[in-house]
Amino acid sequence: MGQQQLLLIVLGVIIVGIAVLLGIVLFQQNSVEEKRDLVINESLHIATLAQQFYLKPSSLAGGNNTFTGWDIPPQFSNGANGSYTAIVTPTLVEITGTGNEIVSGTDMIEVKTYVTRDSIRTEIIH
Repeated sequence: MGQQQLLLIVLGVIIVGIAVLLGIVLFQQNSVEEKRDLVINESLHIATLAQQFYLKPSSLAGGNNTFTGWDIPPQFSNGANGSYTAIVTPTLVEITGTGNEIVSGTDMIEVKTYVTRDSIRTEIIH
């Protein structure tokens, strides 16, 4: 083979190697984003349950315009995508969702959701 053909083969191998590495990196990033979205969605679902409790009268097992007495239902505290805890005050619930997979190093996905009577706000920590 001539030198030009060998050079083209080496160049082709390098380009294919770079493309494979780029594909792996993009797949990992997409996987992290997907897991974060799942934790956010579960947190928002739990937040709507808290708002429902707040708005229900006490005669229907609700909070009667307070979050006091509300807790995360057991089936949601440890879900398929993460675990959830809540700090409850009479006017605010802070839900912390922690993903069950390590993102990088020792960091895990963490999302905080703040629930009031009229609003739900999500903040991405990791």
